[in-house]
Amino acid sequence: MFTGSTATGKAIIRCSADTVKRLTLELGGNDAGIVLPDADPDAIAQDLFWGAFINTGQTCAALKRLYVHDDIYDRVVDALTTVAAAMPMGVGTNEQNVLGPLQNRAQFDIVDRLVDAAKASGARVVLGGDPDRDQPGYFYPTTLIADIDNDNPLVAEEQFGPALPIIRYHDLDHAIEMANGLDVGLGASVWSADRARAREVAARIEAGTVWINSHGGVHPMIPFGGAKQSGYGLEFGTEGLKSLGVPQVING
Repeated sequence: MFTGSTATGKAIIRCSADTVKRLTLELGGNDAGIVLPDADPDAIAQDLFWGAFINTGQTCAALKRLYVHDDIYDRVVDALTTVAAAMPMGVGTNEQNVLGPLQNRAQFDIVDRLVDAAKASGARVVLGGDPDRDQPGYFYPTTLIADIDNDNPLVAEEQFGPALPIIRYHDLDHAIEMANGLDVGLGASVWSADRARAREVAARIEAGTVWINSHGGVHPMIPFGGAKQSGYGLEFGTEGLKSLGVPQVING
């Protein structure tokens, strides 16, 4: 079993060829969330925040690009900003802090580069986006970027850090097309007051797991794995246990 980037997963596949190793790969995600126009921005803001920023965004199945219908776009951005601005970041020995640093300088630089690309494109920085590079550690501030194009690098590349692009959409079919437009599909989410409608949308998303009105929760009894270049095989559940063994049939 391997959890990590798609590029590293491909290297492991190549190395496994000579001995025909059986692999379970959980690879890059860049998970999409779609907020339908009937959602209550204030009701979902807290869960949106933790879906995106748990472990400071350094989670394979974190929410990494958010598509919001134009009817409630500004209200969702405002509600999410209110929640995010109140979440303290700092060293973990201070128990009031709920967000910590990025794991290393290379990852800090990736997030910094992608946010700079968003700013250079004219996208709107709602929160954060201006790290203190003289501060000890690799603390990148919680960052929300609104009014950003879907083809912007911050959307198209997995940032794996505390910077969330929020993309406005008008047509649901187009939002689903954008969510499915990348070559990864680990997780995704749909946010709506109408659970039946959300399930219809979820069925059209190309991802191993699609959550409704939440994002990123896993349970040891529920299988978890990716679609497309987010890997193959499953972890957790009965299906995950079966992947650790090799079936043998004794016939006769």
